[in-house]
Amino acid sequence: MAAASSATSVHDFTVKDASGKDVDLSVYKGKVLLIVNVASQCGLTNSNYTELSQLYPKYKDQGFEILAFPCNQFGGQEPGTNDEIVQFACTRFKAEYPIFDKVDVNGNNVSPLYKFLKSSKGGFFDDSIKWNFSKFLVDKEGHVVDRYAPTTSPMSIEKDIKKLL
Repeated sequence: MAAASSATSVHDFTVKDASGKDVDLSVYKGKVLLIVNVASQCGLTNSNYTELSQLYPKYKDQGFEILAFPCNQFGGQEPGTNDEIVQFACTRFKAEYPIFDKVDVNGNNVSPLYKFLKSSKGGFFDDSIKWNFSKFLVDKEGHVVDRYAPTTSPMSIEKDIKKLL
């Protein structure tokens, strides 16, 4: 796996899926990605999961993927196991996009992928992720194009997604 410092694109990373298997993100070359840190018990959960599940079927056949990374670093709002998280997202919100292994997005144990994402597009004050449902838009070459706040609705990003497809 690439160190965040030597990586040039999202495609340089390998992550774990919800069942613990390695996923080489180079399988997403040529696709536009929306990478989101998700949580099941957040005030933003319903609106974000609902809109993500509306966006995905609309554009998945045009080369769009949503990569969801559960994270329990904000208010302990993602306490469940990977199985529980996948069950929740897929049953309650009909999520068809991949949900990966739970990760840290900040701190000493930050996932290398998130270290890279944050260094590509810092936040307003520093590069740390502020809350659940921060979003990174990645182009077909694996470069971070934009970063959106947790309160930015997925549907409001639609125009930016369409430009990259």
